[in-house]
Amino acid sequence: MTAIQYFWRHPLAEQVREEGREEGREEGREEGRAQERADAVLRNLRWRQIDVSESVRERVLSCTDMEELGTWLDRSYHVTDARELFVEGS
Repeated sequence: MTAIQYFWRHPLAEQVREEGREEGREEGREEGRAQERADAVLRNLRWRQIDVSESVRERVLSCTDMEELGTWLDRSYHVTDARELFVEGS
């Protein structure tokens, strides 16, 4: 058995692989939550029949900051123009 084969069968190597998988799963969950919140912002604007430009759509969909997305979601209930999502005090 080579040293490399031994390493990959070693319990420590398995633990490192499992920790990496768990980190990846958590990262995936966070990305999923951000995507759901971004979708909710856009869905609410669409339901309210507010036009959403491509630049606004891209900015919302590319955001991964849950707090910022939450602010935008709150604002999406009362703005009259989609660009107002990004204006402090809106």
